[in-house]
Amino acid sequence: MVLACTFASAQTIDDVVRYSTENLQGTARFQAMGGAFGALGGDLSALNVNPAGSAVFNFSEISITGSNYHRNNDALYGGTLTNTTDNSLEFNQVGGVLVFNSSNDSPWKKIALAFNYDLAQNFDNTYFASGSTAVGVDNYFLNFAQGEPLGPLRTQEGEFVEDAYLDIGANLGYSAQQAFLGFQAGIIEPVDDVDQNTDYFSNAQYGTVNQRYQQSTSGFNSKFTANFATQYEDNLYLGASLNFHNVLYERVTLLDEQGYDADSPIQTIAFDNLLRTEGNGFSFSLGAIAKLNQTVRVGASYQSPTWYRLADDTSQRINSNLAVPDIDFINFNIVNLYEEYRIKTPEKYTGSLALVFGQDGLISFDYSYQDMSKAELRPTSDPSFADENEFIGNTLGAVNAFRLGGEYRIEQVSLRAGYRYEQSPYEDTNFVGDLNGFSAGIGYTFGANRLDLAYSRTEQDTNSFFFDGGVDSAALINRVNTNIALGYTFKF
Repeated sequence: MVLACTFASAQTIDDVVRYSTENLQGTARFQAMGGAFGALGGDLSALNVNPAGSAVFNFSEISITGSNYHRNNDALYGGTLTNTTDNSLEFNQVGGVLVFNSSNDSPWKKIALAFNYDLAQNFDNTYFASGSTAVGVDNYFLNFAQGEPLGPLRTQEGEFVEDAYLDIGANLGYSAQQAFLGFQAGIIEPVDDVDQNTDYFSNAQYGTVNQRYQQSTSGFNSKFTANFATQYEDNLYLGASLNFHNVLYERVTLLDEQGYDADSPIQTIAFDNLLRTEGNGFSFSLGAIAKLNQTVRVGASYQSPTWYRLADDTSQRINSNLAVPDIDFINFNIVNLYEEYRIKTPEKYTGSLALVFGQDGLISFDYSYQDMSKAELRPTSDPSFADENEFIGNTLGAVNAFRLGGEYRIEQVSLRAGYRYEQSPYEDTNFVGDLNGFSAGIGYTFGANRLDLAYSRTEQDTNSFFFDGGVDSAALINRVNTNIALGYTFKF
């Protein structure tokens, strides 16, 4: 069963951060060198940093990369530390470039046309948290219920509970719908048993309760890039790219709660949620690379805002020892559809410096700046979005990122290493900490072919909230992501 809801669901600052962040993906060579390619080019994933990089290619080529993603999550909640691991395998990059050299004495030495697909973000992840807390899930329902009239929270004669659930979501909004769930599950009760009642109390009695929470996410944020670049004289490269983004995100959360007082009417609660987001986006980028001499190269690039158009649908299920008999008919097959909304992510600026030592090797450094406080949920005329955008502006700040990479060549073998640092998008790093990562890799060239292997590791602490609103229950997660990438390149 599906019903369109005229009231927006809880799009929040988390959605903005999720789709504004691009993890280090790309070719194995790009990953091994920490993504520091802004002044180098000559790699298809380098187009994500500086679109002028395709003009550095001397030959046309095709590359494809597959990566194994391993995630290790240590979740601290209620004084208990729980470890969860997750593993997935993806083809994360495929692309090609065509190089056309000038056949006359024009100062425009060559042009390059490139097309590349990159997995900008892989959302596959799972963590489990378990511990004791003084804030039970009853507070979630009380938060939404206070101020909501009791009358609409009752099922009418002959009305199915799932029909009432969808109808309330469509006509009265998200808060009333959550109040309906809490009332029908027996978790909350009205102070006065009259339709006009707007005050509620909890049936759960406890000092502390035990919660078991699992969050599983899946999906991707992919980017398809169409690129044009040119070389002017011997020392200047210019480029531009059009980027087409595709988003699929699913999040399933499972919460079980028990451990109430012996005389508590409520003894068990299970509350599960499913969020699915689909959409697309568009951005463009401009860049330049200049050779100052045979050793020194500098680069600069501009990444426009990304304009996303997204749509959510949600499903829920709930149960308790006091729930109405038909409560199981509200399940993941009962779907709330929400109106399309938009997200505008901030623009990004990157400056780069590289030292190239002939055929022996190179060192490269990138610095990028992105002011996350400029991110927006749209339409801004929506009152809830206006309030959230004000919160975003006050909560998020500038993100400074540094990438350092090096390569040393021994005949046909290339040894690589990299380091990556990315500042937290939050002014208060207690929400999300800074990201640190390092990488290493090796490449082997044989004829027109090259085989590359890379290892990369990043670590970041985050506070992961159980719900988008209602209560502030959160687990402190130490996330360690480890990627192993294998890539193949063919020149022609």
